[in-house]
Amino acid sequence: MSNVNTQLFYAKHDIITKEMEFVANSEELDVNLIKNEIKKGRLIIPANINHKNLNPIGIGIATKTKINANIGSSSIENCIENEVIKTQTSIKYGADTIMDLSTGGNLDEIRKAVIANSCVPIGTVPMYQILHDLKDDILNLSVDKMLSTLEKQAKQGVSYFTIHCGFLLSHMPLIAKRKMGIVSRGGSLMASWMMHHHKENPFYSAFDEILDICRSYDVSLSLGDSLRPGCLADASDDAQFNELKVLGELAKRAYDKDVQVMIEGPGHIPLNQIERNVEIQKELCNEAPFYVLGPLVTDIGAGYDHISSAIGACVAAWKGVAMLCYVTPKEHLGLPNANDVREGIIAYKIAAHAADIARGRINARVRDDAMSDARYAFRWEEQFSLALDSDRAREYHDESLPQDVFKGAEFCSMCGPKFCSYKISQNIFKEYKGA
Repeated sequence: MSNVNTQLFYAKHDIITKEMEFVANSEELDVNLIKNEIKKGRLIIPANINHKNLNPIGIGIATKTKINANIGSSSIENCIENEVIKTQTSIKYGADTIMDLSTGGNLDEIRKAVIANSCVPIGTVPMYQILHDLKDDILNLSVDKMLSTLEKQAKQGVSYFTIHCGFLLSHMPLIAKRKMGIVSRGGSLMASWMMHHHKENPFYSAFDEILDICRSYDVSLSLGDSLRPGCLADASDDAQFNELKVLGELAKRAYDKDVQVMIEGPGHIPLNQIERNVEIQKELCNEAPFYVLGPLVTDIGAGYDHISSAIGACVAAWKGVAMLCYVTPKEHLGLPNANDVREGIIAYKIAAHAADIARGRINARVRDDAMSDARYAFRWEEQFSLALDSDRAREYHDESLPQDVFKGAEFCSMCGPKFCSYKISQNIFKEYKGA
């Protein structure tokens, strides 16, 4: 293992790093605020020392809401080039981090290619590689195999691991009461291992060794929610909150060893329960950054779960969640392609941005105000550039008015030249100015 100090170590010793300065400049915040938030455990900068082309980002309540894009191969589709395209698409449309959740093909080479083509932090769920290397026989999992996989990925430049370490053997009876049991892949694998061996979760038992690896490369931990609810009926139950309590205890242990940590959250949650979930997480986890999947606020949005989840994500971020894990239209249905990645990212960029405005983030509304000015003045090219998805805005405008002359027109195809409210308003003000 290498000998390195982490961003948390430096913050505790009141040392400002170049990563802290980069984040402060990009967020338009004082660097001492960034340092102090890291020092409190309320902000992390996932920045593995081996990810050489990384542009650091801050994840925490003091910074803008971040979004993560999940990509990855499967046993059915495992082309390295496709994962590179998904990586490039994620960055183009604004993902702040990318998780490589590959489960099929040459996982080491896929991960290597993803990291090489990414300027944003890359996260993984090491359990997927462990299972792959064990030829899908989770019962043969050993602590040595687990730790060697983590260190291999750390050496490659992975900036954060999702590990399912808070799911304990004592939680198993709580799951029996659920409609959908365990929906986390990592959680279900741990359940199989624990029930077969009648032993405690090895990620929990070997947590100190995991922290040693993370500290050696400044890998952050995303403490995974194995027992997140997979449907509204299971939301906010004893299984979910008992695991969350354990995650809070583990977060404190990580903090004591100078390892940066964030907490993963649900899942499927009714809209009216989201704020309570955020408050409970803050209380149990010492306000460590909260990173949630959605949450989806309905179970019947198949094909449109990027929308049903973005609704929940916006509320969650408004109430204090630091990072949102996107959901694509393919959620529950299949492996997303590059276009699905685009759709999921834009839905979540909208949710994150709306939440930042609601939370009064510094300069959060500047772009919106510029868009309003451009719309009222019919500056079409400026409108395209200000849109979260510039390509889509241009595509839709040009479906009916593709000629260049219409880029200077004072109307669009919805109202036409005679019924544009902007133009009518301008004419009224011009005619009756001073009246």
